[in-house]
Amino acid sequence: MSSVMIKRIVIAGFLILAGMWSLASAPRVDAYADPGLLAGPKWLQQHKDDPGVAVVDVREDKYFDGKVIPGAVRMPWRSFRKNDLLYGLGGVFVGLDEAQSILGEHGIARSDTVVLYDSVERDGGATASYVFWVLDLLGHDDVKILERGIDGWREAGYELSDNPAKQEPVLYQAPVDEVQVQRRISGEKIYQRLNDPHYQIIDVRSRSEYLGERPNTGLDGTVLKLGHIPTAYNVNYTHNWTSEETKDIKPAAELAQMYAGMDRSKGTVVYCHSGRRGSFGYFILRLMGFQDVRLYENSWFEWGSHENFFPVETKENLPPSGAPISMTPMKKTSSSGKTGSRGGSGSSGGSSGSGDGYVSCGG
Repeated sequence: MSSVMIKRIVIAGFLILAGMWSLASAPRVDAYADPGLLAGPKWLQQHKDDPGVAVVDVREDKYFDGKVIPGAVRMPWRSFRKNDLLYGLGGVFVGLDEAQSILGEHGIARSDTVVLYDSVERDGGATASYVFWVLDLLGHDDVKILERGIDGWREAGYELSDNPAKQEPVLYQAPVDEVQVQRRISGEKIYQRLNDPHYQIIDVRSRSEYLGERPNTGLDGTVLKLGHIPTAYNVNYTHNWTSEETKDIKPAAELAQMYAGMDRSKGTVVYCHSGRRGSFGYFILRLMGFQDVRLYENSWFEWGSHENFFPVETKENLPPSGAPISMTPMKKTSSSGKTGSRGGSGSSGGSSGSGDGYVSCGG
């Protein structure tokens, strides 16, 4: 056998082994990588009365229908946010100390398994996800979101209660070395890392917001800059649902296909307008097994402000694989088109932005 033939056989063998290793090490697509972050109604029915399980209804008063899952305490998600009038930021995190006080006042202990829920109406897990992020930031060990919230529970045929539970206050205190400060990232740090190959950025706003065709506004109604953070990809947070009507999270295989162009080994920054929608994208990535996920909570309120000098672009970015991350057709909404702004350094790209499923409800 010639040396050339031997070399070809060796190379072929190496390629086969590399392929086998790649298949073995690839994340499973038939199950979520971190399924413990999501609870179903059956699981909750079996465990809600277990010692150390805290069930939490995060709906605000205007979305509360008077019914709760038996044993659930009410802790509206907005209690963890405040407006920062000095810097014109809406929905800013209240801070670690205040967050721990709120948790303790509602009887939630550091060792509890916390199950969060909202409703399909508000907004299929995309408000419970904000409290999930707060607890993740605090390094809370066991937090779950009930899929489809109280609607999933109701449709499973389980009983409801008219009386939210009242728990005795406890001391909630996260050890300093367990707080995951890296779960939150500032605009300044993102700016310093633009074009850093170890980071990737996801804008979860609607496509028309991302492309600068639909403006976001500041607290005073001022139209913010148009466009998105340079290099950011667009994954509308609503595209993580199977449908707008049911708002159940897509199966693992569909999410894996949708995010196929993203690199799990990179730090991933998620943002929207004020952090609420971004927190849902954050939760989905955590569910899929992305480890280094960071929420840019100040989001477009800060980055798009004319008072700041962060660069913006309006061209569409696609992940390196070229695979579209999400083009799921959604219910059409009206488009306001472009408005005057000094923001936007690039040219508009992509399609018209119709059917982006934008939900104007804070975030």
